[in-house]
Amino acid sequence: MKHKKDIVFLCQFFYPEYISSAQLPFDTAAALAKEGFSVGVVCGYPREYLQGAAIPRRETVEGIQIHRLKYLQMDRSGFLGRLVNYFSFTFMVLLHLPEIAGYRAAVVYSNPPILPWIASWAKALFGTKLIFVSYDLYPEVATVTDTLRPGSMICRLMNHINRCVFRRGDQVVSLSSEQRDYILRHRDISPDRVTVIPNWYPEEKVPSSRPEENRFSAMTRDKFVVSYFGNMGTMQDMHTILNAIRALKDEENILFLFAGHGNKLEKLKAIVREENITNVAVYDFLHGADFQDALAVSSCALVSLETGATGLCVPSKTYCYLHAGVPLLAIMDECDIVRDIEQGAGLWVHNGQWEELARAIRELKADPERLAGMRTVCRRLYEEKYSMELGTRKYSRLFRDLLKSREDKGVTI
Repeated sequence: MKHKKDIVFLCQFFYPEYISSAQLPFDTAAALAKEGFSVGVVCGYPREYLQGAAIPRRETVEGIQIHRLKYLQMDRSGFLGRLVNYFSFTFMVLLHLPEIAGYRAAVVYSNPPILPWIASWAKALFGTKLIFVSYDLYPEVATVTDTLRPGSMICRLMNHINRCVFRRGDQVVSLSSEQRDYILRHRDISPDRVTVIPNWYPEEKVPSSRPEENRFSAMTRDKFVVSYFGNMGTMQDMHTILNAIRALKDEENILFLFAGHGNKLEKLKAIVREENITNVAVYDFLHGADFQDALAVSSCALVSLETGATGLCVPSKTYCYLHAGVPLLAIMDECDIVRDIEQGAGLWVHNGQWEELARAIRELKADPERLAGMRTVCRRLYEEKYSMELGTRKYSRLFRDLLKSREDKGVTI
């Protein structure tokens, strides 16, 4: 007879990988372990987002028992490569279904999009409570950008997975109120089973580097720096941003600083090179001290979603900008981010309004006092709504409510 442990996290990326989809589950798991829950993780073995020596397949970190699975990993820049990675990792998790059965609850994320299917089987076969964290909603994130055709085989598979996950899920965590509203309109689930818990930014101190210590200080000195960090993929409106850059390409005292990944990054690099745009600097994904340096020189930051993407996903870098007090320039439909901006955290334009975006950049550059006020609002909003402490406290409350019943305790396998 063996008692079940409390919570297992199922996610492709995890500690010590440095992207947000690895850091956020780690923050949550560590907070829950600190609260006294027994916590395990079944995740992928790091390859792309790891620097340094090889790490063990199994280890315990901050009270979290981590089990890393090796799987076939192809280049993620193409759709086929991502698809192979998704199925390969999900298959490896399926082979470890008995390990998942040893927990009372499973937390599963929407990326890779077929992974929640395995957690729904654990619920059906073993009674494992299912908590689904909706970073993105599939297949809509693919169909709205014409990556997949509605009615295709993959879309039909995703719709079947959705029916399983949302019907069996004990709780669904959405990242914003508009995402919750979308879920309630388009998924078969009752309102009491959908909880809004926004993401956050890891609580590391944003350094106020002296110029000689900051790697970006020379190139940004005496310039108004408009930054874009993170994903430049199918859901991001890079078209509006690029047209605004073209409108401002002769203004040498404005610098656009890009760093990230995604299938639109190479196109951005090519356009900057071919059109000889000299006030744009483009880097690959930055993390650690390099990212902190880039954040420290930013005058404002761009966040964008394509038309029709509202409710399907949330730009995760928004939280690091708010944490650092960097005013937002948003290109998207109305949503929680826009409502924050309307409190004084930045400026907002609709998709396609590149002339308005260029005008907004000029306005902020010409008004340092207004910009300083926005910085104060950003930091206040982060502390009031998006801090890591607030987010992890909500997860802890969710699990205490979910696992508190006596009949859940002492279940044997």
